[in-house]
Formats: sequence, C-alpha cells, structure tokens
Amino acid sequence: MRTLVILTLLAASVIAATCYESHESMESHEYLNPFLNRRRANDFMQADTRLRAITQERIRERSKAHHEHQRELCEDYYPCEMYAFRHGYAAAYKHYFGRRRTK
Repeated sequence: MRTLVILTLLAASVIAATCYESHESMESHEYLNPFLNRRRANDFMQADTRLRAITQERIRERSKAHHEHQRELCEDYYPCEMYAFRHGYAAAYKHYFGRRRTK
C-alpha cells in the first residue's frame, strides 16, 4: 500500500512538472486567439523586390519618351547618325525626318 501511495505521488509530481504553463506562454496573443485575420495573414511575407524592379523596367521599355523614339530612328539611318554627331540628335531628326509630314 505504501508503494502505491508513493507511485501516485510520484506520478502526480511528474504530471505537474510537465504540464505547467509558464508566464511567457500566457503573454502570447495566440493563446487567446490562435487564428489570424485574413488581412494580416500575409504580413510576414514580403514581395520580391527584384521581380518588382524587372517589371518596372519592362514597363519603361514599352513606354519610351518621344525624343528616345526619334533618337532610335535617327540611329538606324546612317546619314542622320553622322549628322547627329556634329549637330545633335534633335537637329538631325528635324533635318532628315522633320519634313516628312504628309497632308
């Protein structure tokens, strides 16, 4: 009978030692509400900044400035390019392609 009481007290002390909730676990907000809000579910994830930079670069390539299109057109035509070396691309474009307007 004495061994049964000792084993019962020993088992109760082991259960008390292993099932004790510390003060740190009570401070956690997950203890009260373990589920996340849908809006906050992906807060810890951050978008890949490299992917965003590549996307912005592709958008810039599609929407070039007007003078950039003129410069590329002038670079493709050799006499215009030679004229541009002396007088600049704006003057060269105006000289070679400025008069090409059709009515």
